[in-house]
Amino acid sequence: MLAAKFAEDLLMKFSYKLSDAIHILAYLEIFKDGDRSSRQIAASIEANPSVVRSLMSNLRTAGLIVTRQGAAGASLAKSPAEINLYDVYQAIDMQRLLHIDPKTNPNCPVGANIQTVLDQVYTAAEQAAFAKLKDTSLADVIAAIKARF
Repeated sequence: MLAAKFAEDLLMKFSYKLSDAIHILAYLEIFKDGDRSSRQIAASIEANPSVVRSLMSNLRTAGLIVTRQGAAGASLAKSPAEINLYDVYQAIDMQRLLHIDPKTNPNCPVGANIQTVLDQVYTAAEQAAFAKLKDTSLADVIAAIKARF
């Protein structure tokens, strides 16, 4: 019971915004002739439709989707090949991929220095991740999804 609570608390610290935004875009393309309402997309993500609408608002502002009311919902504003995953990352306005605990003990040699050290490591890791996101298109993701079903 305690382990389950710990796992739940840990998961609450992570953001699924990027994967959910990519999910939305892939869904819009794969089901472009179907129901693309926020309610239907939310059922696919297993999220509240308000979460989907919020992400779709970010995607619309970034010029990645065009939205309409009703079952037609939204559609991609560009071809999937023209959208890379870094575009999606920028659209949803995440501050960082990796986060450092800001509350460490400055009187401890580890606590006083770990933030600076990890910031350097995390910055390098994020730069590598951003390069991979820039190199991966939504078309790549959709093709991989379709290959699995």
